Amino acid sequence: MRQNNRSSGPTSNRIGSMSERLESASVSLQISIRESDYVTILDLRGKSTIDGESELLDNRLRKLIANGVRRVLLNLTDLTQVDSSGVGVIIDAYVSLRDQGGDLKLLCPRGRVLDVLTVLRLLEIIPYFDKETGAVASFRPQSYFARP
Repeated sequence: MRQNNRSSGPTSNRIGSMSERLESASVSLQISIRESDYVTILDLRGKSTIDGESELLDNRLRKLIANGVRRVLLNLTDLTQVDSSGVGVIIDAYVSLRDQGGDLKLLCPRGRVLDVLTVLRLLEIIPYFDKETGAVASFRPQSYFARP
């Protein structure tokens, strides 16, 4: 009887670890930046963790804020994972924008991301929305109406 040696030995370990690295690389953070009604929207896809993805998000947010952006909406619809480093980046950006007269809001946190933000009670501090139109409209100044 002949044995199949493809699944054992040193070669299979290298292939296994290489495919794990490729899989890991394919779910890293992707950031798309767009504007809507004077609001800068960052569409996040993947994960924001200590493996370097949070640093990417931090660098993007710092650059935007340094360039004068004051209204930021983080679209978390396709963010699949966030850890303490990612949460720290969100908090830092929120505080920085508030200190400079701006604001940061969240759009569609779901799944594990929603769980983390809920457990940390962050959603009690940072406004979040289920629909983009409502989130963008919330950045507009409220008008004052004369009372009769």
